[in-house]
Amino acid sequence: MRKYPVGIQSFHSIRTDGYVYVDKTPLIYKMITEGKPYFLSRPRRFGKSLLVSTLEAVFQGRRELFEAFTTEDGIPQPQLFIATTSWRWEKYPVLRFDFSKDVERLEDLQTIIDGMLSEYENQYSITSPDEVTSMRMDKLVRTAHAQTGRRVVVLVDEYDKHMLGNIGNEENMKYVRSCFKSLFSPLKYLDDHLQFVFVTGISKFSQMGVFSTINQIENISMQPAYESLCGISQEELTTCLRPDIEQMASMRGETYEQTLAELKRMYDGYHFSENMTDMYNPFSLIKALKSGQIKKHWFDSATPSALIAMLRQMPPFELSELEGVVCESETFDDAFDTFQAPLPVLYQSGYLTIKDYDSDSDTYTLGFPNSEVRTGFAGNLYRYITNTTVDNRDRLALMVAYKTFQRTDDLPAFIEAIKTFYSSLPYQWEKDNRNEHYYHALLYTLLTAFGADVLVEESSARGNSDITLKMPRGIYIMELKYDHTAQEALDQIDRKAYADKYALDGRPVTKVGINISSKDHNINEWIAMPCG
Repeated sequence: MRKYPVGIQSFHSIRTDGYVYVDKTPLIYKMITEGKPYFLSRPRRFGKSLLVSTLEAVFQGRRELFEAFTTEDGIPQPQLFIATTSWRWEKYPVLRFDFSKDVERLEDLQTIIDGMLSEYENQYSITSPDEVTSMRMDKLVRTAHAQTGRRVVVLVDEYDKHMLGNIGNEENMKYVRSCFKSLFSPLKYLDDHLQFVFVTGISKFSQMGVFSTINQIENISMQPAYESLCGISQEELTTCLRPDIEQMASMRGETYEQTLAELKRMYDGYHFSENMTDMYNPFSLIKALKSGQIKKHWFDSATPSALIAMLRQMPPFELSELEGVVCESETFDDAFDTFQAPLPVLYQSGYLTIKDYDSDSDTYTLGFPNSEVRTGFAGNLYRYITNTTVDNRDRLALMVAYKTFQRTDDLPAFIEAIKTFYSSLPYQWEKDNRNEHYYHALLYTLLTAFGADVLVEESSARGNSDITLKMPRGIYIMELKYDHTAQEALDQIDRKAYADKYALDGRPVTKVGINISSKDHNINEWIAMPCG
């Protein structure tokens, strides 16, 4: 079994300890030879810190880490692309600022900045630094250049972590901006002393107002040339990681093709440019290869609490509103110091991705990248709209009924479970939203959280059906009514020919009419009949 670097962000450790490394140095070489100041936005745990560590090793001239060698444990490490190029491997002074650490108190942020500056000041024998952060940074860069004879490399990792944690609190945001502006504003006029500048984060720097004075920085976040700089592409997966997939398939009792398809369904689907190159979530993929378990690794790693907090600050929206939403390219540049504009932050956080691009209108269609994110987001959205912090018994019972429905096509038992779940809704929540729209929106959200192949408001030639549930042995077209009759719901399915598009599917199609009573606050009647 090969070693997989789960949670390891040090390029040196990955190479010397014999971990698998997907070679990103072709793009690194392109970047460091074609430009100077760059910014890259990617979701959390997408390999940004490892990229920064790799850049640090390159500019420190550590060629031995990029050549082919055998580790102390006898593990052969292949030669990386950049070692075959004309890169001169000169040693530059590198200033690396890592803001990924949490702080207990916001005022500790300045203490962290002071500590990083002091470390470099000691390295370059600056014995009487200025008190003002900007002046300290200015002197540090100039001194490092003068002492080494080489221009300085500045690497900034997760610059926006502390700002994202304080969105909605203007006083805290103002303090964080002040700290970072003071630290990085000298980079604007120190160009003659700088060899390379690279900044990473989740949100675009223009949105946070930190680097407004550094207007020469190049944002490569959505440039086609760099879309695979972080993450794992399909080609990388089927070449560099093919032995690992084959071993995983053997462990799971599957073929290589079956395991690859499941990995793709769960972790693929991220797109970071109009070229639409598929990128896999590297954290989930590597963790799955190590554990042999294809689960929600990225989403379950501290995401829920952060997502719930984010949702509480956003205007109300439904899951279906995020499937296929179209936005203009300017949307990604919208400034946000609150969560009142959901699309930019949901895209940059990795919950949404680009699903299509229309060059004529310069518009992007967004949606969930894969099954891991879609089901995880739906589960958290359910907890938010029902104000439920944990899975309640009736929700779990509904999930069990759905799984049973998958195996047995026992529709009556599934409908009974839906009724039981509806009866468990907090009275105030139901009272405030008593109409058919909210009932089917909540059911759709839950089915999505269960991993169902489900569509809402699916278009047909004559209208949109409420819910279409695709099961292994059949397709169920559900129409919900409120204070009408189940027969009216069935008649609408027939009248608008919702089932016609599945005539050649091969699975039997069942129409299900459901009526919800405002008096009972629940389903009081339902009818199911085969279509055709």
